Amino acid sequence: MTNEKAVAEKLLQVGAVKLSPDAPFTWASGWKSPIYCDNRKVLSFPFVRDFIKSELCNVIFEKFPEAEVLAGVATAGIPWGAMAADQLKLPYIYVRPKPKEHGLGNQIEGAYTAGQKVLVIEDLISTGKSSLQVVDVLRGAGVEVVGMVSIFNYGFSIADTAFETAGVPFRSLTNYSNLIELAIEKGQVASSLEPVLLEWRNDPANWKGVH
Repeated sequence: MTNEKAVAEKLLQVGAVKLSPDAPFTWASGWKSPIYCDNRKVLSFPFVRDFIKSELCNVIFEKFPEAEVLAGVATAGIPWGAMAADQLKLPYIYVRPKPKEHGLGNQIEGAYTAGQKVLVIEDLISTGKSSLQVVDVLRGAGVEVVGMVSIFNYGFSIADTAFETAGVPFRSLTNYSNLIELAIEKGQVASSLEPVLLEWRNDPANWKGVH
């Protein structure tokens, strides 16, 4: 089993990812989706949490060895970034969705200096829009964003294009394709549904579900 499949298996195991092609979930955007991903669930399972943390550190170590600081994305990316920074003995900061409304009004919490090489730690990547807003905040603060690592990625082409345009390399521990493949292998989803499930990834805004 590949590392990506092993991570997907753990996410399914603890219910962090749910597949429901027959009764799709509705996202805040209004999109119908056969999948719901909530990696916060993993935090409640120590052994799975440890496994995901180790995989995260391996990817950071192998793909972004130049990173001097890790930056978690509020809120779901904060614990993963903190755990990885602790294991790798790197400085850690996190980024709020908007500046704090009192005190110092910080949007970036923690100590950093202009020019430092920062790697962003994200929970999941969907369209890439909110993830890349964090990159803009960090760049605005004068640091160099070397890339982003997430636990899960839906695999939308719109996200690939957005990251490429922004000049941000990214890696994900696992993705939608690996998850579907694994769910079919395990008999959790009928193989006949594979085309319609992959169709959702290719055009999520217009996907109508399983007919």
